[in-house]
Amino acid sequence: MSDDSIALTEHRFLDETGDSTFYGKGRKLIVGENGVSLSFGMGIVRIDRPLAEVRKEVQALQQQVEQDELLNPLPSVLKRIAKGGFFFHACKDTPDVRSVFLRYLRELPCEAEVVIARKIPALFEKQHCGREDEFYADLLSHLIKRRVKRSGTLVLNVAERGSSTREKMLAQALDLAIDRAKKRWGSEGARRRVVFNVQTPLSEPLLTVADYICWAVQRVFEQGDVRHYNYLASKIRLVVDLYDRDKYPGYRNYYDKRNPLKAENKLGPRLT
Repeated sequence: MSDDSIALTEHRFLDETGDSTFYGKGRKLIVGENGVSLSFGMGIVRIDRPLAEVRKEVQALQQQVEQDELLNPLPSVLKRIAKGGFFFHACKDTPDVRSVFLRYLRELPCEAEVVIARKIPALFEKQHCGREDEFYADLLSHLIKRRVKRSGTLVLNVAERGSSTREKMLAQALDLAIDRAKKRWGSEGARRRVVFNVQTPLSEPLLTVADYICWAVQRVFEQGDVRHYNYLASKIRLVVDLYDRDKYPGYRNYYDKRNPLKAENKLGPRLT
């Protein structure tokens, strides 16, 4: 019996976008410099079709790119093939490769939520003690706190990203999520069993769905580019600009179909 058919067991797929780096050598602030992002984000995706079917379709698309004589000579494609097999990766894919998966994703029944964290040094030092692992755990806890309320088992399939997906960091994020759920909904607000399943896009192709959606959202914040976000807007239920405290009144930092992201959501060159 597959995981999909087990009663009260649900799967979600999570990935990151951007990086959690604040400082370089000598504790020099490098946010926005040398390829370091202005924000760090995470997304969680629910797929509303049998997972085994969707997994086979994504694998077929990957093989299609590997066999395409127009696409497989590309260095980014060749590199992944040489390391074990091609998989889609939004920030590294060329536009023509990217379009293959974007067109598939637009037709896939799924729903995503993305949390974006502005990299604000003063907040990072005060709230996260200047530690990237606490920054990561805080962000992940906000993404999953509503999802610990139900009964049954929730399997969180998380894309492997070096030390940030170590067991300790995931456990810390879950503890924070449970604490926040209990404070908001009472002691019965966190009854669900949560299991983390850390994987790579090669072992779990469905992580690519989260990767592409996260990338499309962060493009708005980093570059003011709304083209890909608008193309996938029907798949994105909610985007939370977590640390935009000026917009907390009225939940104006929550973006959905009634309040979509715009080019004006682009972050400035340096946050203080």
